[in-house]
Amino acid sequence: MKLTVVGGGSTYTPELIDGFARLRDTLPIEELVLVDPAVGRLELVGGLARRIFAKQGHPGRVVTTDDLDQAVEGADAVLLQLRVGGQAARQQDETWPLECGCVGQETTGAGGLAKALRTVPVVLDIAERVRRANPGAWIIDFTNPVGIVTRALLQAGHKAVGLCNVAIGFQRKFAALLGVEPADVHLDHLGLNHLTWETGVRLGGPEGEDVLPKLLGEHGEAIAANLHLPRRLLDRLGVVPSYYLRYYYAHDEVVEELRTRPSRASEVAAMEERLLDMYGDPALDEKPALLGKRGGAFYSEAAVDLAASLLGAGGSPYQVVNTYNNGTLPFLPDDAVIEVQAAVGRQGAAPLAVPPVDPLYAGLTAAVTTYEDLALEAALRGGRDRVFRALLAHPLIGQYAYAETLTDQLIAHNREHLAWA
Repeated sequence: MKLTVVGGGSTYTPELIDGFARLRDTLPIEELVLVDPAVGRLELVGGLARRIFAKQGHPGRVVTTDDLDQAVEGADAVLLQLRVGGQAARQQDETWPLECGCVGQETTGAGGLAKALRTVPVVLDIAERVRRANPGAWIIDFTNPVGIVTRALLQAGHKAVGLCNVAIGFQRKFAALLGVEPADVHLDHLGLNHLTWETGVRLGGPEGEDVLPKLLGEHGEAIAANLHLPRRLLDRLGVVPSYYLRYYYAHDEVVEELRTRPSRASEVAAMEERLLDMYGDPALDEKPALLGKRGGAFYSEAAVDLAASLLGAGGSPYQVVNTYNNGTLPFLPDDAVIEVQAAVGRQGAAPLAVPPVDPLYAGLTAAVTTYEDLALEAALRGGRDRVFRALLAHPLIGQYAYAETLTDQLIAHNREHLAWA
């Protein structure tokens, strides 16, 4: 089995490597290819990857290259984890929206649209090269914004599934609170990428007992604190929103916080420098503890599980993924990309049936889906008017004066990445 990681020079990658090494019986990789144009970073990460494999007795071969076509040739699965523009572009995404009093964040709002516009054309080019090299290869997208990128891939006819670590993070946290194994926790996970709610927590599978009321009753304070939301809100909702819902439920509070502290991009950039220094130490043969602060917790385990299922190597029968709606949420178009529990296998991901959705969640989901429609159109076709329409449609923006100003700023800050600008 050959697996290729595009963006393999990311400081994230050792988290992925650690999972591949530990879970080699679930996903028996014979050749792992890390591809990245940043050769210096790639060699540091690749060296550590080989040492991790060696320490844990993994027999697979780790190959590094900056040649994408060579990297994807014969690959059974290709995992995308790239960041167009790097942390410098992320820094911009997180700062200029704040000038209008809007959230500055790299996956939602104006910053999220900027990332989509930079990313979609690059990902589609990569996917087309994967298809030419091996039409049967699965593409697993971890590149944000996952929902929009996955929809672009599916719309272009690629064999693709989107992946996020939010659900597996909740699964692990809830399992620890309940004192059970993570595999025993099945989430009723509903919504779009980075716009989801846990409406049920079931023990043993999709038909198991729903213990969410118990969780909220006994551990509501801890769950709320982790989300930086008030306990009374969780009690009133009776569900657990993802932490990304805080951008909607406490927008003004978040904006003030973002204005008064260093950006996450600056924190990550500093962390990456330290991590790369560590990766260059020939004595290091495990992922450093600092990597746990980089983000992406449990990403490796989710990626292994998904790849194993898609390739028929095992894996869990049900997983939270991003895929076509196909009637699952009747208030959305069939070709919307949703994030829900799905049955996953060689044929791809088939969403499980979802009970009727509370209008409180359905309304916001429908509104953000409309934004994503317009965002993808802007990413594929370009043009100032399309950018403006997407921004005006976003629930975190909505006012024409903000949309006008943000459109100009987005284009100015991303001109080098926009072929049409």
